[in-house]
Amino acid sequence: MTSDVARDKAARLLKKQGSMSSLASSDVHRGKNLGSMSTVSFTDDPGHDDHYRPPVKYENSYQTTPNQKFPTAKIRYIISDVLESCLRHEKYEPELCRQLSKTTSEIIKTRVREMNIPRFKIICLVHIGQLNNQGLRIGSRCLWDSTCDTFSSYEFRNNKLFAIGSVYGVYFE
Repeated sequence: MTSDVARDKAARLLKKQGSMSSLASSDVHRGKNLGSMSTVSFTDDPGHDDHYRPPVKYENSYQTTPNQKFPTAKIRYIISDVLESCLRHEKYEPELCRQLSKTTSEIIKTRVREMNIPRFKIICLVHIGQLNNQGLRIGSRCLWDSTCDTFSSYEFRNNKLFAIGSVYGVYFE
């Protein structure tokens, strides 16, 4: 009788710990009491996902201003270096310039991200056009905080095309 109470208590404890008990082996088998109890862990159960972890909840830092300013001079140098090296000897061809605009934009964005500027979202735009004695104005409008957010740009020209590269640094609170 006391062994039955102990078995029930052990079974409840194993269920709480994540195992299931099989009390069938402790039952009387052919008139003999074997007195053994087997357990099966939930990890053996194919429906149980043992690797599940609840998502981590991060606390707000309430940091509304950056620790360091956006380095516009260094980024202007990166833009000029990339545009000069990629477009120095190019002629204007619409299909080629479309691809060059995407490629140079990605190169600039990659080099700016390598600087590891914390908490700034980086937006990079490169415009390439044909140079034919025409006038052109490129404008952009953004909703931002003028104390933290800023941009850097550079204009490149050779005798056949022009390019304007802009990098926007928007502080991500």
